[in-house]
Amino acid sequence: MANPEMTKQAAEKDGFIAALDQSGGSTPKALRLYGIEENEYSGDEEMFALIHEMRSRIIKSPAFNGEKVMGAILFERTMDGDIDGTPTAEYLWNECGVVPFLKIDKGLADEENGAQVMKPNPGLDALLEKAVSKGIFGTKMRSNINAANQAGIAAVVEQQFEVAKQILAHGLVPIIEPEVNIKISDKAQAEDILLAEIMKNLETIPADKQVMLKLSLPTKANLYTPAIEHPRVMRVVALSGGYSREEANAMLAQNSGMIASFSRALTEGLSAKQSDEEFDAKLAEAIDSIYEASKAG
Repeated sequence: MANPEMTKQAAEKDGFIAALDQSGGSTPKALRLYGIEENEYSGDEEMFALIHEMRSRIIKSPAFNGEKVMGAILFERTMDGDIDGTPTAEYLWNECGVVPFLKIDKGLADEENGAQVMKPNPGLDALLEKAVSKGIFGTKMRSNINAANQAGIAAVVEQQFEVAKQILAHGLVPIIEPEVNIKISDKAQAEDILLAEIMKNLETIPADKQVMLKLSLPTKANLYTPAIEHPRVMRVVALSGGYSREEANAMLAQNSGMIASFSRALTEGLSAKQSDEEFDAKLAEAIDSIYEASKAG
């Protein structure tokens, strides 16, 4: 059973979810944006140690707390690591008051019908058991939509909801993320199809369970209101999807009931070369602006 205090915070609290879950493929880019070039480390172990240092620095920063950061999504290696000798998820909740989530997908399959479903994940039950043992509240998994194609979008949503039921069976709350690529010409049409598929699949979730949805900021403001109001939905969060923080915040503020779950837009402007004072000030500024946009929405 999910921790009741975490459930209340995840369902009701003002704030946003920090996405600190870049995995293998996106880690070099995340480090580069943080001011660490690929020639400054060698091999995966050094790379992952550096990204853990970056995430630890963010989590330990004074502004990173449950007052404005409702939750945080972790990569598996981050969950397995420690912050000052305390397991990361435990540190997040006990020291920061931030609800811990875990990224659980293994990446994207090849595109079919303008969409990418998730790769098979045969070890998922074992990972979910480990997550529960480490105090994780919920999970996140991402698919990708590149066209307003009914068959492709239906396949993405159906798979997401099937896996969500597997996650719910472990007592965890799944964040379902069928991302719509913000650069496609038929984005608005893709979002209309996506909403219809989500609403249909929500009816398959048991009456006593809830999921969360992580969606691209919609072309039409408030498109996702029916999902936000659905009794099986705990929260609808928005991904920044390549928009700058300023753009993402402006769009988010137009969507009532949606809160942020930003990754790159959160860490924009942070650098390994900054002093702790500069870093903390920059992060506090980012957290404040994303919090205000989430509240406005």
